[in-house]
Amino acid sequence: MKAATLGPEQRAQDLAAMAERELDILVVGAGVVGAGTALDAVTRGLSTGIVEARDWASGTSSRSSKLIHGGLRYLEMLDFALVREALKERGLLLERLAPHLVKPVPFLYPLQHKAWERVYAGSGVALYDAMSMARGHGRGLPMHRHLTRKHALRVAPCLKKDALTGALQYYDAQMDDARYVATLVRTAAMYGAKAANRARVTGFLREGERVVGARVEDVEGGGEYEIRAKQVVNATGVWTDDTQAMVGERGQFHVRASKGIHLVVPKDRINSTTGLILRTEKSVLFVIPWGRHWIIGTTDTDWDLDKAHPAASSADIDYLLEHVNSVLGVPLSRDDVQGVYAGLRPLLAGESDATSKLSREHTVAHPAPGLVVVAGGKYTTYRVMAKDAVDEAVHGLDQRVAECVTEEVPLVGAEGYRALWNARARIAARTGLHVVRVEHLLNRYGALAEEVLELVSTDPGLGAPLGGADDYLRAEVVYAASHEGARHLDDVLTRRTRISIETFDRGARCAREAAELMAPVLGWDKDQVEREVEHYEKRVEAERESQRQPDDLTADAARLGAPDIVPL
Repeated sequence: MKAATLGPEQRAQDLAAMAERELDILVVGAGVVGAGTALDAVTRGLSTGIVEARDWASGTSSRSSKLIHGGLRYLEMLDFALVREALKERGLLLERLAPHLVKPVPFLYPLQHKAWERVYAGSGVALYDAMSMARGHGRGLPMHRHLTRKHALRVAPCLKKDALTGALQYYDAQMDDARYVATLVRTAAMYGAKAANRARVTGFLREGERVVGARVEDVEGGGEYEIRAKQVVNATGVWTDDTQAMVGERGQFHVRASKGIHLVVPKDRINSTTGLILRTEKSVLFVIPWGRHWIIGTTDTDWDLDKAHPAASSADIDYLLEHVNSVLGVPLSRDDVQGVYAGLRPLLAGESDATSKLSREHTVAHPAPGLVVVAGGKYTTYRVMAKDAVDEAVHGLDQRVAECVTEEVPLVGAEGYRALWNARARIAARTGLHVVRVEHLLNRYGALAEEVLELVSTDPGLGAPLGGADDYLRAEVVYAASHEGARHLDDVLTRRTRISIETFDRGARCAREAAELMAPVLGWDKDQVEREVEHYEKRVEAERESQRQPDDLTADAARLGAPDIVPL
C-alpha cells in the first residue's frame, strides 16, 4: 500500500468528506491515544475520522521524556500488571510495529549503599528483564548487568567517584514522541481514516440524550462542519474535563494535570556512554541520550494554569540542575542548557493530593450514549488504551465488528526499513549524501526516507542542511508541509523536527529559511511568511522570559505573551 500524504489538499478533502457521510467512529484529539484509536478503528473496517484542534501531538504527546519503557519504578509499587503490559508493548514496538522509530537505550543506575542496595535494586531489575522475556518480547534488548564502581566510572566518567559504590546497567527504549504520533496518523490515513488538524470541536451534536457527532471549526480555512458519527471517542488528554463539559455530562472520572519539565544540553557537557537514572526525594530523574544531546528530566508538580502552553519556571530548571549536579563531577550551569520544554501528564484524579501518587492506569467510560471517553495511562501503552476505547465504542454499534489487529499492523516506514538500513552505504553513494545523513533519514522516516530523497533528486538544493540547524536537511522542512500535515512554522521547528530544543537560539536563526521553504507548499505570500517568522520569534522570547520567572504563576503569564498564530 502507498503511504498516505497529509498535505493541504488532503486536509481539505478529508474535512469535506467527514461532513458528507456519517462515520462509524469520530476521534476527537490527535495525541498518541487519539491517533492510536483512529488506527485501531480503521483497521477493524470501521469508517473513521480524527480531528485535532491544533497540531498532531501538540499537547502532552510531544513533550514527554521520549521513553518507551515498562516503568521500572512501578515494580517498586508492586504494580506488576502495568509493568507486564508495558513491557509487552515495548517489545512489539521495537521488534515489529516501529523498529525505525523505537530504539534501545542503556541506563546506568548508580548504587550509593553497600550490599543491601545491590541486592534490592538488582532483584528489581532482574525481575524487570525476566517479565520482559516471559512475554516473548525481550529479545531485542540486552540483559542487565552488575558493575563495580571502577567499571561504572569507565562507562560514565562524568560521575563523581563518591556518588556511587557500584552500579546496575539495564536497557529500555526511546523514540521521538511527536514524530511517532504523526506516523500513527499517516498509518491510519493509509488504511482509509480521514484526518484533519487545526480543526477544533466547538460542540457536540445531540439527538435527545444521544451524542451523534460534533461541530468542527476549520481554524485554517474558516467555516464550520457538522460531522456525524455513530460513536464519538473523546481522547483529549488533559482537556478531557473541558471536552466533557461541552456535552453537559459531568463524567465518571476527572483528569488532573501534572507538569513535567525537561532540559536539553549538548552531548559534550556530560561525558558518558550511557543514560543515567537517579533517585530524587519525589521521583526518579533521567539523563537520556538524544542524538547530539542529552535530555534531563523530569519534575512532577500539580498544574492548573494554561494547558496549551505549560511554562517552565526558573525554579523548575534549578531543581533539575541541582539534582543532576549532585552526581556529576563537572556540574552543569544555566549556560549549558540549549532547550527547555514542559509537558502535562493526564492523571486520573484519586484520593491523594500528590500528583506522583495519582494513577498512571487508564480508564474508558461511556458517559452518554454515543460518547466514549478514554483517559490516563502512559505513552508506552497507547495501543492498549486505543483497543479498549474502540472495544467500548463497538458496544454502541449495531453491527458485527472485527477484533483489534494493531498488534500485527506495522506503522508506515517500518516495512523494508531493515533492508534499507543494511543498504545505507549504497544509498549514500547513489544520492551523494554522507552515510550519516542517510542514517538520520532512515531513523526518522524508515522506508519513507525514499520520499524525502525523491525531493532532493528533483531539487538538489534541498539536499543541503538547513542553515543554523545543520542536523536537518532542507528537504525535511518541505516534506513536513507536503506529506506530514505541518501547517505552520512552529509545527516544523517544534514537532516535525526538534530544532526548537536542540539549538541555543531555539531555531530563531533558521526560522526564515524554513518558512520560505514551506511557503510554496502551503500557498503563503510574503506577508504570511513574515507573520510566521514574527510569531515564532515572539514564542521563543516568551518561553525564555517564562524560564526567568520564579514560579508557575509568573512563568505562565510570561508564556501567554505570545498567542497562537492564526492565518488571515
